[in-house]
Amino acid sequence: MRTMACPQVPSPSRIADPGALSDRVTIIVEADDARLDGFRDVRDRDLRGRDRHFMAESELVVTRLLDTPDAVAAVLMTPPHLERLVDRLAALPDHVPIYGAPLDVMTHLAGFHIHRGVLALGHRPGPHALTLDAALGHLRGRSGLRLLVAEGVTNVDNMGALFRNAAAFGADGIVLDPDCCDPLYRKALRVSVGHTLSVPWAIADPWPAALDRLRAEWGCAIIGAEVTPEAVPLWEAGARGGGATGGPRVPAGPGSGRNGTAPRPGVAFVFGSEAHGLSAEAMARCDQTACIPMSGNVPSLNVAVASALFLAEWARREHHARSHDPTPPVVVDRAPAAPVEHRPAPAGAPESSS
Repeated sequence: MRTMACPQVPSPSRIADPGALSDRVTIIVEADDARLDGFRDVRDRDLRGRDRHFMAESELVVTRLLDTPDAVAAVLMTPPHLERLVDRLAALPDHVPIYGAPLDVMTHLAGFHIHRGVLALGHRPGPHALTLDAALGHLRGRSGLRLLVAEGVTNVDNMGALFRNAAAFGADGIVLDPDCCDPLYRKALRVSVGHTLSVPWAIADPWPAALDRLRAEWGCAIIGAEVTPEAVPLWEAGARGGGATGGPRVPAGPGSGRNGTAPRPGVAFVFGSEAHGLSAEAMARCDQTACIPMSGNVPSLNVAVASALFLAEWARREHHARSHDPTPPVVVDRAPAAPVEHRPAPAGAPESSS
């Protein structure tokens, strides 16, 4: 085991202001260095777990992790990335190790080609930090609250896409039931483009009783994304039978709306598993069900696509309400409804690629 400067490493004057980072970087040139054990055999540890840590990969995802310096456990990068991210890395607490290594060393260490040259270990939040009260309690009473709720979503690509959609369309938070896959799984983080680290999320236990709490305490209408005889088209969701425009089962929270008006009720969209959709128990707690009408012979949409459509429709309504546009929205002829795609996950490892 040895530690030394290697030719690819920029000089301290190029890496950073001497007081900022140059004295903190440890350059490692052998993959068997025990200080890098947390980054070793990445794929295997994806399946076995990393105890109280999670792995972030790619410059974009790691940059989002660096937005919360106290959540970072260790960083490993190639020298060019160290130089490019010097200002962000300088903000890390002094006890967080910052390692540099050539790309071939990182690849050997991780067990596959690290073509992005950036890895970081983060501290995984404990169970108490992920309860509804701890993770989403600050959203109680927020006017026009929008939540995305998932039951039994086990595909890591879909999980990552749910977080990316939530960030893209301004959802305030995500609620997962205990059977959902880990949103901090490395590939889910990558698909989310790091937004698992920026969108607040909670694990709702007990489930599905948590839906009753979202209605009573967070002021949300509970709208299930499912095809039922009573389901309305997405563009009519909330307009009848309770829902986002208010109804007898949807209390107005303690917050205040614009210009001192009553707060706008919130909404929680509930999406079911890839294989079975929403459970009967969850459906029984929904104020309304809504579907995405489709034409042709397409029977369903992936849950990631469906959630994007639901959130985009609500974002359109919010924009329409804010602009006070008197022009009514375009109404599309109703076509046969398409359910959210329910596909069993393939056997074997939960991710299709590294």
